[in-house]
Formats: sequence, C-alpha cells, structure tokens
Amino acid sequence: MAEKQHMNLIFIGHVDHGKSTTVGRLLYDTGAISEQAMVKMKEEAAKYNKATFEFAFFMDELKEERERGITIDISHKDFKTAKYYFTIIDAPGHKDFVKNMITGASQADAAVLVCSAMEGPQSQTREHAFLAKVLGVSQLIVGINKMDAAGYDKAKYEDCKAKLSTLLKTIGYDVTKIPFIPYSAYSDANVKENSKDMPWYTGTTLLAALDALVVPPKPIDKPLRLPIQDVYSISGFGTVPVGRVETGVLKPGDNIIINPSGVKTDVKSIEMHHQQLQKAEPGDNVGFNIKGVDKKLIHRGDVVGPASSPPTVAEEFTAQIVVIDHPTAIAPGYSPVFHIHTVQMAATITEILEKKDPKTGQTLQKNPEFIKTGDVAIVKVKPAKPVVIEKFAEFPQLGRFAIRDMGSTVAAGVVLDVVKKAA
Repeated sequence: MAEKQHMNLIFIGHVDHGKSTTVGRLLYDTGAISEQAMVKMKEEAAKYNKATFEFAFFMDELKEERERGITIDISHKDFKTAKYYFTIIDAPGHKDFVKNMITGASQADAAVLVCSAMEGPQSQTREHAFLAKVLGVSQLIVGINKMDAAGYDKAKYEDCKAKLSTLLKTIGYDVTKIPFIPYSAYSDANVKENSKDMPWYTGTTLLAALDALVVPPKPIDKPLRLPIQDVYSISGFGTVPVGRVETGVLKPGDNIIINPSGVKTDVKSIEMHHQQLQKAEPGDNVGFNIKGVDKKLIHRGDVVGPASSPPTVAEEFTAQIVVIDHPTAIAPGYSPVFHIHTVQMAATITEILEKKDPKTGQTLQKNPEFIKTGDVAIVKVKPAKPVVIEKFAEFPQLGRFAIRDMGSTVAAGVVLDVVKKAA
C-alpha cells in the first residue's frame, strides 16, 4: 500500500475552548490512543480535579500544564485518517504563549479553529485566525465545540457561526469554502460520526472535513531551506539540528551551509519519527546528524541551505505590514520583536515609505509620519543582528512574519525585498 500523504495540522482558538480535548478525541477516535492509556489518563485527570480533561492530558504532558489546565509549549502528535497521515501542532491559546503559536502556524498546512458554542468568538479567536491568515494558512476548518454543554441547541450554533463568519470575512477568508461543524469533543458528537443529538445538522463530521483538505504543492524544485527549531547533542551521534523542510530536498551526503553563522558541513543521516530517511521533502519535520560541528555554533532560528545556494542573510529588508492592534501609533525608530520562521529578533522600523489603501492596494500617502491600527504600510526594517530572511515571493515560508510588543501581536507582514549582508 502506498504511504499516505503527510499534512501538518494546527489547532487554534481561545484558551479553554477545547483545543487539546479535541485533539485527544481525534487521537482516540483514530486509534492513536489505546483504551488502556485512556483509562490511565482518566485517573490522572481525576487526581488533579480536572474530571473532563483526560483527552487534553495527552497533549499537555508538562506537569505545570496539568496543574494549570492550559497548554504552554507546542506538542506534536501523529494520527492517520482514511486518507492522510497528520502531524498535529497543538498551539497554546493562552495569550502569553502566542509566540509558540506563531511558530506553529508558520509550519501548518491547515488549521482547525476551535470556538466554544457557550462563549462564542473571543479575543484570541480573532488574533489566532488573523495570524493564521497572515502566516499563509489558507485552509481552515471551523469547529464549534461544547455543543453538549449548549444542549445541542441549533440557535446557539447559528449565532456562533454568524459571529465567526463576520470575523473571518474581515480577515480575508472566503467563508463559503470553510466548513462550520457543531461538535462536542467530550461526548464525541460529530467528531467521528454524525450525532443523533443534532439531527438539524446535515454537514460533514470533523474527521471527514480533515480528509477533504488538500495537500499543498511541495516546492521541491527550489533550493533547500530548513529553519532550525532545536539543536541536540546526542552521544555517539554528534550534533543533531531539528526542523521542518520548507523548500527543496535534504539528502544524506548533502553539503550544506547554516546561516547566519556560515557553518559549512555535510549531512550524515536524516531521521523522522525514529526512522532513517533517504530524503526529506517540504513538510517533513526531521532531525539530521552533522559531524564535527560544535552544538554551540548553531541556534534556533538559523536556516540550513545548500552550500551552492546559501540562505539570504539580511542587512535590512522592505516589507508590507498590517497594523493589527497598537495602542498609540508606530513611527520610524520603533523597535519591537519580529517573529519570522523559527527566529525571534529585535529589529527597528527605520522608515515608513508609504501608506496603502487596504482594499485597493493604491498608495494613500508617501512617507507618513506614523501608522496606526488598521493601516497597511510599506516599511524598511533593520534587524539588530544577522538573521536569515527571504523575499515572500521566492520563499513565502521565510518571508512572512508577526510583530509583537507588550505581550500582544501588534502587526504582521510579508517581505518584499532584502538587502543582503556583505560577506
């Protein structure tokens, strides 16, 4: 049997709306979690006085998360449906942890936006949906969860759906292409099978909606670009960087360069889910072994490329940004934190070149003194230290970013042009 195609899936939405429970339920319904493991988790959940949290406990393995009942870091879990092999990137909903969610969204092929039927869309629902759109996640499934708590009431579902539709339209999603699914992760309604409790709903189940997703085209014809997420030192193996292939192909024996440090080395072996690979393609989250390189020379946020086509180290770059939410205004000299692929860096907006009309793309004003919430602008940016950044048109995965300041996302954008740092 041919191997199933692989997709990376992210679950986004407001804290406590049931993302982790949904993931746990999907893992259980697809056989990725055994009955024995389930019993054990029920006992664990009871021990922490979190009686309905057993599914979530699968994703939230950190003790601190169990005690607080929230998701902090990104955890990866795998499951297979009738059609695909999914890796789930479970993104935190708590606002302190948005930076992890940004890393997750920039790696996702599709997103499931989870919203509680009891509360409807909240601040994080909007922020996550906006970031998913800006970070290039074009396929979205909307799950309206906790229908059991809402008494399987059609009116509650319709109200929540209407609010979400309005919100998603303003962000730029085509809501006619998005399935809205009323479900309960806890009672398993409309997850695997259509629920008798909601005879008024005749649409798809959550699992069926996942199988209706489309695998994005793999840019294997482009040069290799692999942003590093972590670096391990494994005895007997040496240094093992871990990351997701965004473009191109990585093979054992390849001569690579890791920028911005400029370290050149050869790939000894590649591994994914504890199995050796003869090649890694876009979408694959892999670890690869490099010999003779000190772990200290490589960092999260570095990017791997072929020695013959090195990743671009930026002196400065020009970008188009959308100001999502800034309490006052952004003027030249503003130095927030930029999140781009797996790197977080301080950078300064040195110039505001023009302000654009968000609807038509026409120039409204040249060199405005400042920009504020809702504005779209072209800006020049100078990173505080060397960093790999590519043009969005050439490598979209390494050319889109979010800007964060004071604990929230203030803007997001795409890179139009890069001035390369002199060698």
